[in-house]
Amino acid sequence: METTALQQRVDTSDLELKVKSMYRDVALNPREEYHFEMGRPLAEKLGYNTNDLNNIHPASIESFAGVGYFFDLAGIKPGDKVLDLGSGSGMDAFIAALKTGRTGYVTGVDMTDEQLDKANRLVEDFNLDNITFVKGKIEQLDFDDATFDVVISNGVINLCPEKEKVFAEVARVLKPGTGRMAIADIVSERQLPENIVCNSTLWASCIGGAAQEDNYKSIIEAPGMQVVDVKRNTSYEFLSKSAKGACDKYGVKSVSLLANRVS
Repeated sequence: METTALQQRVDTSDLELKVKSMYRDVALNPREEYHFEMGRPLAEKLGYNTNDLNNIHPASIESFAGVGYFFDLAGIKPGDKVLDLGSGSGMDAFIAALKTGRTGYVTGVDMTDEQLDKANRLVEDFNLDNITFVKGKIEQLDFDDATFDVVISNGVINLCPEKEKVFAEVARVLKPGTGRMAIADIVSERQLPENIVCNSTLWASCIGGAAQEDNYKSIIEAPGMQVVDVKRNTSYEFLSKSAKGACDKYGVKSVSLLANRVS
């Protein structure tokens, strides 16, 4: 059975509750221990630019729980309109806003209230006018067609059971011909078995939702995008015993990739 067919059998309501609970804690208690690394040490380990980190609020960095670095692929320019899927407390969105400048704009989308509250509070504290955070689900984006130059996301799409819908929405909101998607996410070299894929707890731990990488590429390209670059994030490490076991047995890993919106 294909991974995507198995993924449709996960209890989506239970998964959503577990994901919201986990990332609520990440927003409110960033110094607690989790099954993944967090904060500035993780960002620097993954390759984030020190100057970028120094020029955004530390509170957005402390709740960072991404899986890779993609700004070298994204090529964000002054004036670009950028969409961040699963923006969390906003670290990637704030860095993107540095790169778009005041002539561009960044929109972050997240479904966890506590993450949104934290990110919007930072926007208000710094009186930023080129960034906003809105509540929503990445499978159903509330934006017009061809709105954005760049879509970014970090370690979020693997948590979504309906990846086909996510990438169809990405293709829809990107500008044809020039639009591009730069993301970091968790994939697997071999297809995960049913007992892992259908376990919502393992999904929330960033394991169960990892699509087999060739299938992942096919899902991205189906709605009109073309994957042009993929790199493995060897600096990212899983901390939990179950995640490490999946890495060894099924080749679960972090990758960053760039896909262009075909005209």
